[in-house]
Amino acid sequence: MALTQKRKQELISEYQVHETDTGSADLQVAMLTDRINQLTQHLKSNDKDHSSRRGLLKMIGRRRRLLSYINKQDSERYKQLIARLGIRR
Repeated sequence: MALTQKRKQELISEYQVHETDTGSADLQVAMLTDRINQLTQHLKSNDKDHSSRRGLLKMIGRRRRLLSYINKQDSERYKQLIARLGIRR
């Protein structure tokens, strides 16, 4: 299930780095996290949906690589981002 346009605009306004930002690493991580949470809920009720599970694992890997990139660039920004998203508890 994809993000709705309204939800995507909410995420952009909340996580954008600058005024015209539509694709920074922070924003991509926020969008991936939202989709990961949606798919996780879907898979709780549809445990035999293996193609969605594979997509979920690919999204988790992409988010992990983006977070690693952010951590290498600015570790303080990384810590703030994971705290705002509530991941890696």
